Amino acid sequence: MNQQLLWRPTERQIADANITGFMRRAARYSGQTLETYHDLWRWSVADVEGFWSLMWSYGSVLGDRSAGVVADADRMPGARWFPKATLNYAQNLLRRRDEMDALVFWGEDRVQQRVSHAVLYDAVSRCRQALVDAGVEQGDRVAGYLPNMPEAVIAMLATASLGAVWSSASPDFGVEGVLDRFGQIEPKVLFCVDGYYYNGKVIDCMEKNREAASRLPGLSRTVVVSYIAHGTDASQLFHGVGWNDFLQPFETAEIEFVQLPFEHPLFIMFSS
Repeated sequence: MNQQLLWRPTERQIADANITGFMRRAARYSGQTLETYHDLWRWSVADVEGFWSLMWSYGSVLGDRSAGVVADADRMPGARWFPKATLNYAQNLLRRRDEMDALVFWGEDRVQQRVSHAVLYDAVSRCRQALVDAGVEQGDRVAGYLPNMPEAVIAMLATASLGAVWSSASPDFGVEGVLDRFGQIEPKVLFCVDGYYYNGKVIDCMEKNREAASRLPGLSRTVVVSYIAHGTDASQLFHGVGWNDFLQPFETAEIEFVQLPFEHPLFIMFSS
């Protein structure tokens, strides 16, 4: 088989890469010569405490690292990373609040949307308040039956900000596939989409949403994101409400990020 090199970074791109900057910092920190990726890997496994301590500081992680990087490092499974640390995943992703793009979304050739860091923070703030109003608490599950779209990111970050656990499934899943997954975790709130675009076709999801929501135990709210149409009737769903109506009662406010143990669950991810 003939193999053709498709791309190679320039010397400038290599010099400016994050991993190159980290390698330089690691060499100064460790007092070792670290010139290649293999050198860095070798140091990372020889000095686990040093490597992950530097990774935390180099990444400017927001949180309280406290003492100790790993407990029972020789056990797998059983090792506990940053056993005394507390932090919030969403807080680290929402630290910027400027007008630069945070999300750039293209829904085939039908929808184009750009979301700045400032707009993203504001939307997460309002969605978090709406989730709390719906009864979501730390440790509860929230699910998204959604495409990869801005509302999915907003709902996920809002969930993480208050210490709840996010899970998701693609809207092309059938009802039984969704229930096989979400039925196990009993989400308190379900986010779903009225439909999606695939290969130029419009796929309506409302019938699947109706059946899935009606069969999920413990559901307190079903939030419908309008994507293929405007003014989708969310009332036809179990405890249904539209995305805009879900957020409408709440003004943007400073987000109270719940500080959580490093090992606190963040996502439930299902594999086929």
